[in-house]
Amino acid sequence: MISPVLLLVSILIKLDSNGTVFYRAKRVGQFGAVFKMWKFRTMVAQAEIRGPSITVANDPRVTKIGKILRRTKIDEWPSFLNVLQGDMSIVGPRPESEDWVKKYSKQEEKVLLIRPGITGPSQLKYRNEEKFLSGEDWQQKYLILMKDKLSIDLKYFAANSFFRDLRIIFKTVV
Repeated sequence: MISPVLLLVSILIKLDSNGTVFYRAKRVGQFGAVFKMWKFRTMVAQAEIRGPSITVANDPRVTKIGKILRRTKIDEWPSFLNVLQGDMSIVGPRPESEDWVKKYSKQEEKVLLIRPGITGPSQLKYRNEEKFLSGEDWQQKYLILMKDKLSIDLKYFAANSFFRDLRIIFKTVV
């Protein structure tokens, strides 16, 4: 049932813009291991050299179909390949890029003890985080946002349970 959707999304991405169907983002995972996270490409080809590493509000690099994929979170579906590869779990903290992980405090580095997830409590709170990131000071805004996400993820780590993960998955799907 999912295969036709994935095929349709792939075709729409190719019709909408030049470039690959998938984007492989370098991220830092459990114990600081770097891996490449699978996502459907939602931006123009070579977007990483055309603008910031973070998607900001009204980012012109996001394609038409990319806006839909981001809003529905379908762009995240390929990350299930990372779950199968053992780099990610379904629930956990969002994996971050190496540049941003370098800004973690010693306390915040504890989040690297957890396998990163496709969804989690901080992803639910900041489901549309790019809306917070506008203007020239987007990096400072992201740093503040990232610190809050790390605080949420560390609280999750201290009190995680199977049933809490089920609630997070349910909230994600809804």
